[in-house]
Parts: sequence; structure tokens; C-alpha cells
Amino acid sequence: MSRTQSNMLALGTKAPHFSLRDVISGNIYTLEEIRGSKGTLIMFICNHCPFVKHVNEEIVRLEGDYRVQGFGFAAIMSNDVENYPVDHPDNMQEMARKHQFSFPYLYDESQEVARAYKAACTPDFFLFDEELKLIYRGQLDDSRPGNGIPVNGRDLREAMDAVLSNKKVSDKQKPSVGCNIKWKDNPKL
Repeated sequence: MSRTQSNMLALGTKAPHFSLRDVISGNIYTLEEIRGSKGTLIMFICNHCPFVKHVNEEIVRLEGDYRVQGFGFAAIMSNDVENYPVDHPDNMQEMARKHQFSFPYLYDESQEVARAYKAACTPDFFLFDEELKLIYRGQLDDSRPGNGIPVNGRDLREAMDAVLSNKKVSDKQKPSVGCNIKWKDNPKL
């Protein structure tokens, strides 16, 4: 299992625009359509990564708890499906149904969106405020496959709760750790 850390995009960065197809509905979604009134969470995930499999249930709970409070959600899969066919859109759709994703699961075939967000691993989380400025990036919580720490979404939940309480999100943020994004041509980030 490879262990790659988030690039930790600079706080305050404006969310890069995207327009991607949702593998569940077949609809095209833009950042503006995903955007929530309180904030927006963009998650880079995939089907095969054990780090993502470890947190899938919690990201579904997280969305269920915070969408109703004004947060928008989207998951993006940017891996090279030619060399990693388990991440193919057909399999993305199957995974989304299995885990009952109620947020769009978007396919970034060109990998341009992952590059724009400087995403490095799966899972990689980016939380933007109501103005689409980055306020949190990094890990869901301290749990990793096999480390015995329960998956509870603590770090990300604390950031979202701070937004709801009109408090500043702490600058002390830990990078996410997961499988590296499977680049087609090893582009420079």
C-alpha cells in the first residue's frame, strides 16, 4: 500500500472551476451547482484504494449530517482507468450505489481538475467557505487502515462545525494520507 500525503494547497486559494460528468446520474455538474450556502467539500477518492475503502461509510455519514446544514458535496475520481480499470466509471457507479452516495461522484478523465486542485492522494479533502475560498485541506481524521483508531471524521467535522458556529477554522491541519493519484503521463504539479 503506497502512502502519499496531501500537497496542502494554500489556505485562501479560490476553488478551481470544474464541469464533470456524474457517473450516478449521467448529468454534468459544475462547481457552482455543487456549491453550498455555508461551504463546499470536494473529495478526491477512487474505487480501489484501501484508504478510501476505510473511510467510505464516514464520508456518507458526513454528507448526511452536513448537507442539510448548507454544505455542498462532490467526490471526484481522477485516476488513469486504462492502467487501473477497477476505477472505470462503470465501477465508480457500482461503488456509489453500494455505499449509497447521495452526492455526485464525478469522473475527471483528463485529470485537469486534480491538477488544478493539486490533489495528490485518495482520499484528499478540500473544504471551501461560502465564497469558495479554501479553509481546510487534509485528513478526515487520524484513522488509517490497520491503526486501530476509529473512523469518526473528527478533523473535517471540527472544521465544518467551526463554519457553522461562525468561528475561524484552525490553521493546524494534518495532511491526508492515501494512495497516490494514478497519473496518465506523470504530469508536473
